[in-house]
Amino acid sequence: MVSIERFAKTPKAWDALARPGQIGRQAHSLLLMANGRRSERELSMLLGGDVSELAHGLQQQGYLQPIPLVMYSDVDPTLNS
Repeated sequence: MVSIERFAKTPKAWDALARPGQIGRQAHSLLLMANGRRSERELSMLLGGDVSELAHGLQQQGYLQPIPLVMYSDVDPTLNS
């Protein structure tokens, strides 16, 4: 099982998007891109650099919430055929 972390905006993030100067340009760009579907890796590629530290900082400040995506590499052994 592999867990891929994705981030989605919180209501606080939606409020901050209306005032870009409040959080800074890079954080504003990350909030715009964080839609709950894009992984941290995808966000890094789109923004041209590692966003891990920024994303986790925004999460701690209440702007982003993690949405785990769990992927199974093999058939689930608990399922009976």
